[in-house]
Amino acid sequence: MKQGSLYEALFQFGALILAGIIVHATYVTLIRPNAELIQEQQNVLQQTDENFVPERSVFIILRDFEQETCIILMLWAVAIIGMKTQSTLRERALLDRTLIQVSDGMSILPEDSRNYARPVQALPEKERAYLLPRAILAGLHRFQSTRNIQDVSTTVKDACETEADRMETELTIVRYIAWAIPSIGFLGTVRGIGTALGQAYQAVSGDIVGVTVSLGVAFNSTFVALVVSIFLMFLLHQLQLLQDRLVLDCQNYCDESLIRHLQVPEKDS
Repeated sequence: MKQGSLYEALFQFGALILAGIIVHATYVTLIRPNAELIQEQQNVLQQTDENFVPERSVFIILRDFEQETCIILMLWAVAIIGMKTQSTLRERALLDRTLIQVSDGMSILPEDSRNYARPVQALPEKERAYLLPRAILAGLHRFQSTRNIQDVSTTVKDACETEADRMETELTIVRYIAWAIPSIGFLGTVRGIGTALGQAYQAVSGDIVGVTVSLGVAFNSTFVALVVSIFLMFLLHQLQLLQDRLVLDCQNYCDESLIRHLQVPEKDS
């Protein structure tokens, strides 16, 4: 578990650095040069033609620092969501395997618990750390020690609920990013409106280019932040749905393949 946590921390840090490098390089080499060229052309046309209506260019919409930050955070969150999704799908693959070798009509007695636990204990160390093997082993060990089926059911349920809480906690950073992105867009809005107000004297004299550019910064940053936030929240909810289904399916697996086969001899009941 410690190695897994260290790997996740290194992955998240590396994903942030890589996203920052890729996005910043794209902005420096592609987005900002094209945005400045298009803006200059539009400024010239606005000064020569009063009826000119500037077209909304993707490069101009994305060019400011707030939009760049939002995209970096989005890619960082998408990388974390992708890692969590891949891990969840690997855990779901165990649900298609027969970890408890018991057929219909067979019963598992307390003294048989160790034998049924051996195939699960023989799994690779990485797979034993998954929810399903841990829940099965916890249930078998509890059945062997207490010889009580209700205790087994409670143990399996507690293991699944603990795992659900852990998954929920590990998504905290993604939720923070999803909250931070609209806030960064709002900062861009405040900056753009503040700059536009500082150039109001130019608009009074007839030069509205500076004001329109500043207002463009305000509205473009909000627009990009909201679009990115909507996309990120959709991915986050899909991941949560996948994780919730994993926990429920693991609990159902234990109920169908383990708990319903448990039997306590009458002399012990």
